[in-house]
Amino acid sequence: MDEYRQLIGLLGLIIESVGVLVIVVGAVYSCWRYLSARQDSGERSYHHLRVDLGRSILLGLEFLIAGDIIRTVSVQPNLENVVLLGLIVLIRTFLSMTLHMEVEGCWPWQEGSRRDPQAKTD
Repeated sequence: MDEYRQLIGLLGLIIESVGVLVIVVGAVYSCWRYLSARQDSGERSYHHLRVDLGRSILLGLEFLIAGDIIRTVSVQPNLENVVLLGLIVLIRTFLSMTLHMEVEGCWPWQEGSRRDPQAKTD
């Protein structure tokens, strides 16, 4: 049973590491894209920077939440850790929702009012 918990703990840690990597790579890519396209139109490039960075943070947060859930519930399922997990998930979910509003221009449940996904972003 200890090997199982160690394996699941390692899996959760790997998933959390992927989340951090997604955020870091997304931030570097967003900044690189901003700096390389800044000569064209400053305001439009800034908008793309915010959208790209927001999307990478959103995706990274999803991985971080998944890793937290796996590690807490599977490895140490006591009441204190589950309550702490609930608080972490609540905070990260709030961040995800507000970032989604910032990036997409609508709340996640407002499908009809999303920005046009076919609109040119480059």
